[in-house]
Amino acid sequence: MAAIRSTANLTETALRKAIHRKGFRYRKNVSGVPGRPDLVFPREKVAVFVDGDYWHGRLLRERGLEALESTLRTPTRGYWLAKFQRNVARDDYVTGILKRQGWIVLRFWESDIKRDVLPAARRVAQAVRRRRRKLS
Repeated sequence: MAAIRSTANLTETALRKAIHRKGFRYRKNVSGVPGRPDLVFPREKVAVFVDGDYWHGRLLRERGLEALESTLRTPTRGYWLAKFQRNVARDDYVTGILKRQGWIVLRFWESDIKRDVLPAARRVAQAVRRRRRKLS
């Protein structure tokens, strides 16, 4: 557990570099924004999260509780199922808060970014450009 980084992991860094190469500047892990997004475009109100597949419950979201249960082979299975469900609920809650405050919220799965970072970088760039057009 100690080896798991909550910020500046390789996937997040790859996305940041791709966005930077496109000419966009951002803030990292802004504590005043609910959920502390990985990347924040404060003026445009765009929040970007890079969610790890395991900890943020991709399997739970895509295949359901039964699929997740079948992968957990531990005596503390109940604890971990509840933990993943809380993580998913928290992510949904934070997304809702941000949207109600007028933010565009983009969430990307870690494995999708590892496979190809460019589609995620393009989506971020499009969202920021769209907001900039509205602001001007």
